[in-house]
Amino acid sequence: MWRRPRGARRARALVALTLLASALAACGGDEDTGRPTLDWYNFPDDSGALQKAADRCTEASGGRYRISYRKLPRGADGQRQQLVRRLAAEDTSMDILGLDVTWVAEFAEARWIREWTGETGRRATEGTLRVPLQTATWKDGLYAVPYNTNTQLLWYRKDLVPTPPETWSEMLDMARDLARRGKPHHVEIQGAQYEGLTVWFNTLVNSAGGAVLDPGATGPSLGPPAVRAATIMRDLADSPAADPSLPNQMEDQNRLAMESGVAAFELNYPFVYPSMKANNPELFEHFRWAPYPRVDADRPARPTVGGNHLAVSAHSRHPGLAFEAALCLRDRENQLTAALEGGLPPTLRALYDEPAFRKAYPFSEEVLAALESGSVRPLTPAYQNVSIVISHTLSPPSAIQPEKAVDTIGEQIDEALRSEGVIP
Repeated sequence: MWRRPRGARRARALVALTLLASALAACGGDEDTGRPTLDWYNFPDDSGALQKAADRCTEASGGRYRISYRKLPRGADGQRQQLVRRLAAEDTSMDILGLDVTWVAEFAEARWIREWTGETGRRATEGTLRVPLQTATWKDGLYAVPYNTNTQLLWYRKDLVPTPPETWSEMLDMARDLARRGKPHHVEIQGAQYEGLTVWFNTLVNSAGGAVLDPGATGPSLGPPAVRAATIMRDLADSPAADPSLPNQMEDQNRLAMESGVAAFELNYPFVYPSMKANNPELFEHFRWAPYPRVDADRPARPTVGGNHLAVSAHSRHPGLAFEAALCLRDRENQLTAALEGGLPPTLRALYDEPAFRKAYPFSEEVLAALESGSVRPLTPAYQNVSIVISHTLSPPSAIQPEKAVDTIGEQIDEALRSEGVIP
């Protein structure tokens, strides 16, 4: 019988041991020091700010733990899907989780993340902006710590619009006047059938004094403010202000259209500012910002806030260290780095007075004002269903029949809230 040479058997055994050791090291931390590794799952950051935060907090721990930054898929749907599947399987290799603001209620209700209580809860809320903090709560409990936030402003061309509009009706009138004079006149906004369309509707409903859900999140609220919101969306889509590609536009398409010179206005996030500076320096000289337009002249707009939170997995083997590390990851220094290098507005109020931040964000006062008066998306474990209902019903914006659309949204939200289970 042919036998494998003894040296080959030894080589195979050595390879197997090496692979086993690598697997154990990936799961268990630094075996030679006994230092645990905390795995931090978050969105992929190309700026390097998140890796810097992980490195800083590892060093600051004094050898008590090491943070390993694990990148989730680029798309929000892919990120949520990976987290849901692994948490449902009680994966113990996940410690700190980067959550979109819309996932907290769902994950808390499923008992996948731990509540922040006592001293850690106090430290998480201390100095944190109130509205972003609302998006980290569920049933009066705090289930995440706000890591960064975001909000939209009105961006406009001062060579076309010397004084920015204060209301939606003023903006549409200005766009019509520019169109009659043969000038660039489009209002760039997110009209595609996705989350951005839901955010637009939510902002207008709240700006009109209403809400999508009732205070207990047990049923739809909507009513006349929602009809007004749907009417504004339809009116824009039916006016010269509408970009021809409105039904397919997302944030980046809005940015590109504004940079190409065909638009006078843009409702978008602050990332458009450095982009315009880099891509069209000539037009950048006329690029300005203003508060989000109001629905009513006597009522401040309430733009919807976004952002990313840090939560501690219910299945973490090191929850105490994970809470400590999460607080470090979102501390003053790391939030400032994320703002300056990653373009992510901070959630700590004091940073809006930081000279370096104000220099990089000349619109910091407008961002802060928008965050302090902003609105949140409906807080419910069924948010994914609610968002789909809204975006599907209001797409395309030009086909909206306001009263009928709001009735449909109300009926389908009621059904969504009564449904059970987590969306796969």
